[in-house]
Amino acid sequence: MEPIDMTLQITIDCADPQRLVLFWAEALRYVPQPPPEGHATWRAYWESIGVPAEELADGAGELPESVVDPKGIGPRIWFQQVPEPKTVKNRVHLDLKVGGGREAPLALRRERVDGEVARLTALGASILCTMDEPEGMDYYAVVLQDPEGNEFCVV
Repeated sequence: MEPIDMTLQITIDCADPQRLVLFWAEALRYVPQPPPEGHATWRAYWESIGVPAEELADGAGELPESVVDPKGIGPRIWFQQVPEPKTVKNRVHLDLKVGGGREAPLALRRERVDGEVARLTALGASILCTMDEPEGMDYYAVVLQDPEGNEFCVV
């Protein structure tokens, strides 16, 4: 079988793509993805490649709806507008790994995680719970929600 050229995109359903673009760009230290060169907006680009108007919601593509890693390492994240609200726990979530892993002392990991949690809550995240295992387990993480209630962890 011949190898294929593949990239990874993470898609997050949401009510307000621009709100989540602003939050996640800051949270991940990403940037809103600009439209392809020669196009003022993503909508203009989509129209230029023949996407039918009935497939484009009002306002879709007028502002960026995705974020990208400015270093080109991490995956693109697209915030897809959907009409229904989030009603259950995510089956997939993002882990923001800032603690340094088990190689770092637990006290240092707690300090790093708590510092990142403080930054993210200032951006609009809310804390769901802290996963602070009892002595001997050596694990620490905080579960948060983005401004639309999508869960993610800081580890």
